[in-house]
Amino acid sequence: QVQLVESGGGLVQAGGSLRLSCAASGRTFSRFAMGWFRQAPGKGREFVAAITGTSGRTDYADSVKDRFTISRNNAKRTVSLQMNSLKPEDPAGYYCAASSGWATIASAYNYWGQGTQVTVSS
Repeated sequence: QVQLVESGGGLVQAGGSLRLSCAASGRTFSRFAMGWFRQAPGKGREFVAAITGTSGRTDYADSVKDRFTISRNNAKRTVSLQMNSLKPEDPAGYYCAASSGWATIASAYNYWGQGTQVTVSS
């Protein structure tokens, strides 16, 4: 089992920045690829970014590329999502997830946090 707890969501003006964090506990953190997904009301869960367990390989959705950065600290068992230049289309519940293999689709992730809300004012 892996337990994930997100933090850092909130209200920010368009063009501003937020940093989301996800703290993990349970099984060996570095064995898992970590991802961030988001879900807006009435929409499906959307891939945002992912990072491998140890190699540092990352992948991003086109909609956030060059604005968002995913990183992890295996010693502290955390994964972060730095979000810059936030846009009116970015508001959603943001979820941290862990996968035993490399993946960018939600169904491949085994463990999920409870989510943190991001709101962007124009």
